[in-house]
Amino acid sequence: MCGMPQQSSERSSPAPGAAPLRRPDFSMSLLTDVMEHSLDAGYAQAAARRGRTGTAGFPTALSGRLWVAAGLVLAAAVVTFGAAQAHSSAPTVAKERQKLIDRVQTETRGADALQKDVDGLRDTVSAEQRAALHDHGGDANLTLELLAAATPVHGPGVRLVVDDAKEASGGDGNGPRESSGFSDTGRVRDHDLQRVVNGLWTSGAEAITVNGQRLTALSAIRAAGDAILVDNKPLAPPYTVLAIGDGKRLSTAFQNSVDGRYLRALRQDYGIRSSIGVQGDLELAAAPSLTVRYATPAAAAGTQQVGTAAGGKGSK
Repeated sequence: MCGMPQQSSERSSPAPGAAPLRRPDFSMSLLTDVMEHSLDAGYAQAAARRGRTGTAGFPTALSGRLWVAAGLVLAAAVVTFGAAQAHSSAPTVAKERQKLIDRVQTETRGADALQKDVDGLRDTVSAEQRAALHDHGGDANLTLELLAAATPVHGPGVRLVVDDAKEASGGDGNGPRESSGFSDTGRVRDHDLQRVVNGLWTSGAEAITVNGQRLTALSAIRAAGDAILVDNKPLAPPYTVLAIGDGKRLSTAFQNSVDGRYLRALRQDYGIRSSIGVQGDLELAAAPSLTVRYATPAAAAGTQQVGTAAGGKGSK
């Protein structure tokens, strides 16, 4: 009896050399892998180790737990002791600080009182010197007192202000101001201030102050580092120079002088700021101290010495 050939219940394997069969969901292998392996292998290994040693890694032995407890108690004791120590020492530190403040204030008041006494004694000495000069020569010594800056003066004049450049620096250079150790920068140097003062004297000034410091024939304008000293007193910019004299004539003469042109060159080349203006009335204080020199005539060496005060114009 002929019949239909029987089909095998098992899927026949591919013939040798044929391509392997693919799963129907082969194109979604990435999604299948994520669904079947939702936990990373590293996390699985860590979970397995934690299961073997305990969830928190806390020692299981009694001795280990005792050591951990002892460490926690020691840490708590250290923190508590430190807080208590800081709390107890705070009033002591505050008291010591207040003592230092009180001491500084006391010493400051004492220094101020001594300085006031010094100023009073200096004024007394200056007044006695001026009286001695006046008594010795009478009205003929008024000119000498003026030249020696032994008396305050007032009258018309000029006000000249010289200041550093806006972006002054302490750089080095080889410019015309480098001589005598003055840097080629935008800062006002003592040499510059000397030229300004000497230019005013030459232009006809009768009395000059720099930042309130009265100049005499013995006044010195020098440098100490970056600071300018007038009679050993440090000055800070801007430098205000007041000069008594015929205001308009003095201003014109100074600006047309060699020193006036030098000041304009400083402004143009280095940015040093300056301004000059005529004033109707200026008040200049006397010099804080007067240096008296004694001379003996050569023809009469045995005669009485005569006291003289330094007079004239100029600055060192």
